Amino acid sequence: MAPNTGVARSGGMQYDSSLLHSGKWWQHGYIVKLNLLLVIPLITSYANGFDGSMMNGLQSVQYWKDYFGNPTDKDLGLFNAIQSIGAFCAIPLAPYVADGVGRKKGIVLGSFLVLIGAILQTCTQNLGMFVGSRFLVGFGTTFAQMASPLLISEVAYPTQRAPLTSLYNTLWFSGSIVAAWSTFGTFRIANNWSWRIPSALQGLSSVIQLLFVWFIPESPRWLINRGRDEEAKAILAKYHSGGDLSHPLITFEYNEIKEALALETEAARVSWLDLFRTPGNRRRMRIIIGIGVFSQWSGNGLISYYLSKVLDGIGITSSKDQTLLNGILAIYNFIIAITASMSVEKVGRRPLFIISTAGMLVSYAIITAMSGTYERAPNNDVGRTLLAFVFIFNGFYAIAYTPLLVSYTVEILPFLIRAKGLAAMNFSVMGAIIFNQYTNPIALGKLKWKYYLIYTIWLVFELGYVWLWALETKGRSLEETAALFDGEDAVAELTHRTGHDIAAAGRDIKHSPSDSQEKVNEHIHREHAA
Repeated sequence: MAPNTGVARSGGMQYDSSLLHSGKWWQHGYIVKLNLLLVIPLITSYANGFDGSMMNGLQSVQYWKDYFGNPTDKDLGLFNAIQSIGAFCAIPLAPYVADGVGRKKGIVLGSFLVLIGAILQTCTQNLGMFVGSRFLVGFGTTFAQMASPLLISEVAYPTQRAPLTSLYNTLWFSGSIVAAWSTFGTFRIANNWSWRIPSALQGLSSVIQLLFVWFIPESPRWLINRGRDEEAKAILAKYHSGGDLSHPLITFEYNEIKEALALETEAARVSWLDLFRTPGNRRRMRIIIGIGVFSQWSGNGLISYYLSKVLDGIGITSSKDQTLLNGILAIYNFIIAITASMSVEKVGRRPLFIISTAGMLVSYAIITAMSGTYERAPNNDVGRTLLAFVFIFNGFYAIAYTPLLVSYTVEILPFLIRAKGLAAMNFSVMGAIIFNQYTNPIALGKLKWKYYLIYTIWLVFELGYVWLWALETKGRSLEETAALFDGEDAVAELTHRTGHDIAAAGRDIKHSPSDSQEKVNEHIHREHAA
């Protein structure tokens, strides 16, 4: 089969406006309440974002460097990579927790481990304790990161799913901002609390989650898969229709989930091999693994973890200037990513991926040229130009790979392989991070500006890859988006079976036929016509 160019049928099982709320979403208390509750899983990304920015900042803090004996390039590689190694080790286990005991309990376990790791990191007495605590932070983060986006995508109100799941990875910058500005504020402290305070703040999101996670609803899809249909319908009704169990949207969502699960169960029992067993799943994994690797191998790893070395290379060497720039960059990235998250459903996933990758390619080419020029003949104007394009590069990265990395992965996967598929994406991300964190400081020290050239060439490959295989998914339900990768027959089958189930359910709904049932029948008619 030829590579897909991203053209997808515009028809399909999209939500009819007659099934959804009227007016603005914030005029409906049940949607507002649900969105506020989903802030709890949304902040899971805080710990990871905090880590990258904290390690950037600590490399500019003299007391941290003195405490650990002025770490060499190899030491810095270990300090940065160990958190990712911990996360990598937990990936095979995390899907079984999310699928086995539920999304909420996965968040609880992850938050608890991250909090213990942050406490140990704050109380570090030696190199081994620092490394071990960072391993534990990474290990725990994976459990929460596996469960949180699944819960968000499976609980969110239909029209809110795309922006909320896109916001998930965007809130990586919430941790990044706190870490960057805490290191900027504490580097002046004339003792080891200049780096212990930022270490303690890494556990902030875990404290919030452990206090409030109990108020979040469990995933209706997970409950239905466990045979707890009445609980699932009650949750759907409470948060999607203000408690009205007979609302046509609840009927449609419930039957769509049931039929999607039935079709997936008929196809196969779930194992890791299922990720690659069918042509549809291989298409999914091709793009999922691709964007996972690209999210770390686009040259951003140098800026995320080794900004101080990049700034050293253009003559910005003071702790104050480096930590200040780290803080400003974090806020800038956050604003760009938030804006992109709010535009996902309007602009579409495919255009964002293409614009992002093309923009990074041009920006990194200019960064490479400016770095080479500055090394041969140091010049303030060249240094300022390079710094400006560091910001421009980060802006292009943030419009797609920050908001879409997790949300796109989750929405294109069927329920039964959703957790394992997300784990596979995390494998590719963590593998790329670990490789980067060990090689970047050494390669940058040896090759200097020529190392940027490698990433510039790689970005050409990335652009071709996303152009060929990034499918557009906007405007589709979660189940229909997943079916899209299996071909039009799968979409038609899911539409047909859902429609028949809704019609059957309608005969049992004791509701005025002139009210909700007419809307359901009208929606079914439109689906079959499409």
